[in-house]
Amino acid sequence: MTEETFAKKRDEVLQAMITFDAGDAKRIQHFLKVYTYAALLGRQEKLPEEVQQTLELAAILHDIGIHAAEAKYRSAAGIYQEKEGPAPARKLLEEVSGIPNTMVERICYLIGHHHTYKDVDGADYQLLLEADFLVNAYEDALSPKAILAFREKVFRTASGTAMLNAVYGLD
Repeated sequence: MTEETFAKKRDEVLQAMITFDAGDAKRIQHFLKVYTYAALLGRQEKLPEEVQQTLELAAILHDIGIHAAEAKYRSAAGIYQEKEGPAPARKLLEEVSGIPNTMVERICYLIGHHHTYKDVDGADYQLLLEADFLVNAYEDALSPKAILAFREKVFRTASGTAMLNAVYGLD
């Protein structure tokens, strides 16, 4: 997808996700922050264009399953988000014509695994985990000790690690 075409599709997905989460400013703010970090980290890691585009759309949609998880399981736990997220993501992405099916499939896979920290199979997956944590650590008011432990366990990219260190003043 050309950069210009992608920008239009990305903006459609952003608007659709804002509409999907209408009235839930906290969730909208969350995915906008994750998207911003993911897009920046992907550019810093010099991802190939299609991988960058996939990462950006997955970051926008990564928590789309929260409302369904809360309704069905009375919990927003990651495992339930992963279970409930791919179906509404696929529906939303299919409503935005022109997104290749292979990209839709990968985005749904990433949404279905964005709280799974083992068997990470790609830079888009890794950077989504890192971008989401950059935001979650702040929103959940994690201690420096908890942030350091997560960095050691999950962070693998130079850009993500440097960003985490800068944002949280870590060594």
